[in-house]
Amino acid sequence: MANIEDIWGDGSKRLVDPPEVQLKNAIIDAGLEPPSEIILDGKIHRFRSGSKGRGGYGDKSGWYIAFGDGVCAGKWGCWRFGIEHKWIADIGRDLTPHEKITFTRRMEEARQAREAAEKLMRDNVSDVVNKIWAEAAEATADHPYLVKKKIQPNGARVTGDGRLIVPLFNSDGEMTTVQYIDSDGGKLYHSGGKTGGSLWRIGSNQDAHIYVAEGYATAATIAETSGVACYVAYSASNIPNVVGQLRERFGASQRIIIVADHDSSGVGKSYADQASAKYGATVIIPPDEGDANDYLLAGNDLSALLEPPEIKLDWLIDGNEFTTKPAPISWYIKNWLQNKSLMMVHGPSGSGKTFLVLDWCLRMAAVDMDNRDWCGNRTKDLPIVYLAGEGHYGLRARVAAWMQNFGVDKIKFWMSKTGTDLNSSEGLVKVIDNVRALPETPKVIVVDTLHRFLNGDENSAQDAKTMLDACALIMEEFDCTVVLVHHTGVSDEAQHRARGSSAWRGALDIEVSVKPSKNGGPIEVIQRKMKDAEMQDSLFFDLKKVDIIGWRDEDNDQVSSVVLESANKPIKMDKKISKVEENRRRFERAWHHCHRARDDKNRPFLSRSALLEYQVNELGATESYAKKQLQPSPSSLIGILMDADYIEIYGKGWSAKSASLIIDFGENG
Repeated sequence: MANIEDIWGDGSKRLVDPPEVQLKNAIIDAGLEPPSEIILDGKIHRFRSGSKGRGGYGDKSGWYIAFGDGVCAGKWGCWRFGIEHKWIADIGRDLTPHEKITFTRRMEEARQAREAAEKLMRDNVSDVVNKIWAEAAEATADHPYLVKKKIQPNGARVTGDGRLIVPLFNSDGEMTTVQYIDSDGGKLYHSGGKTGGSLWRIGSNQDAHIYVAEGYATAATIAETSGVACYVAYSASNIPNVVGQLRERFGASQRIIIVADHDSSGVGKSYADQASAKYGATVIIPPDEGDANDYLLAGNDLSALLEPPEIKLDWLIDGNEFTTKPAPISWYIKNWLQNKSLMMVHGPSGSGKTFLVLDWCLRMAAVDMDNRDWCGNRTKDLPIVYLAGEGHYGLRARVAAWMQNFGVDKIKFWMSKTGTDLNSSEGLVKVIDNVRALPETPKVIVVDTLHRFLNGDENSAQDAKTMLDACALIMEEFDCTVVLVHHTGVSDEAQHRARGSSAWRGALDIEVSVKPSKNGGPIEVIQRKMKDAEMQDSLFFDLKKVDIIGWRDEDNDQVSSVVLESANKPIKMDKKISKVEENRRRFERAWHHCHRARDDKNRPFLSRSALLEYQVNELGATESYAKKQLQPSPSSLIGILMDADYIEIYGKGWSAKSASLIIDFGENG
């Protein structure tokens, strides 16, 4: 709970470290040892990344590729740990559209370079480790590490210098690398081998259930104690991959039990919970800090801990009981927003969808608001998290304008600094860990926009499923509602539905679309789907301009934004919009989206590159279609507006000739 300025500061440009220092710090923050020198030359560089609990090993499993021209950016990771991260230097301000496009291109170049280097290296490593494994002697029970852990070799082998060797296999049964374990427990993978998605089975009995554990000694302890097979995942982050493979191999009926390490950071439990939610596994964790081997050696009854818990009959409900005890719907905003539901709000860029969602969220988050009800619908007092992928300065202004307009001084509202790939393990853990650290558990988490938080193709049903699974996990973890903010398609026919795969709509509990104003009329908010309640009539809103007190731009001009204001239903709705008006609105939305630039005559100006990027990234158009719209042909966007005398060519873009081209009501949503 904080004052708006306490949350975001005054928006001035920040002092930042050199890019080389920033990249080093990012690597350190991930728990790796950074290289001694960072070279920004666009080439793959390898470095010693250290290992779990010990640094200074001689292999170079860490890697990075960084481009030094323009805004410095690249990727980095560690082959041993199976991690990979995008990186872009903080330059103390938001990126321009051109810089964002350059960053996307650089990430693709980095991906191709990394994949080529990785394939070559791993093909060589696989041949080497198979030869090492074939020539190694079988380990005996008197090996110092086995004696220390009080386990049997279970098929492990030993090198000529006395280190244990344990293998890692991929889903096809091919050995990808090996792990060396010295007498003191120091672990080291063979340099360059693939560890992510690799595993090893200890024990053979897997009729009733199977176990998954993080390390070799832990898995051996579990297999010996239970007499049941246990699969070694080798790292906490690899547990979801291993459980996914086992689920695919053995089917839905196989019971899988994850025995997670109890570490102080909570990483082991976090990855185990992810695997459990996604693939349907049971999670067991020792009550004391440490792993299952530590638990046994401390004199505890590991057999009792490993015993699969009895399945409680709390999921299937007797039909007679179900019908006699109806559970009323728990509304956050009566008739519009339910507890623990998945909701989507969609509309074209510039329609006002973000203004609508912010209005909902800020009413719920406002502290001591006299009348928080939304359009006469009862609204609860709740903490909110808003995951914003872009436009943070504009969002800052919108929140400030809303608080000023409604006389609210404090809000229980937290916003992300950047976007993240929510359907990736790293992104999901980042969100969950940050939300867990809040002083209050949010009841609504907004993702704005879906496109900025999705790693993949929104048209792919498979990629949609991974995102929907991530949303389900967040809903389960925090007992909250998730609201996805998304765009509609390009054509007029697609304005009533969300862009992308039909899987999105099928998974929703509530769907709302926002139709932009027509010819100066109000915005229309339409319920498209309400799973467990009656559909409500459409509501209409005007955008009310608010000059934010004390906010001035760099030219000392007043900064303003807008808030929603209830409006009456239009007496007559246009059924057909002319091509001129349709393209005027598209140009207008692009101008608002692209920071509302003006030429040296103070006329609204839109560059060719900005309009092209807007059509591709925000409207989902193909690049070839978008380029055709920039040609001065009779049927193109630019041609139609030039013929109507709305715009003229100016420099590397177009400026407004007519004052009616742009309705300058502030930044769009």
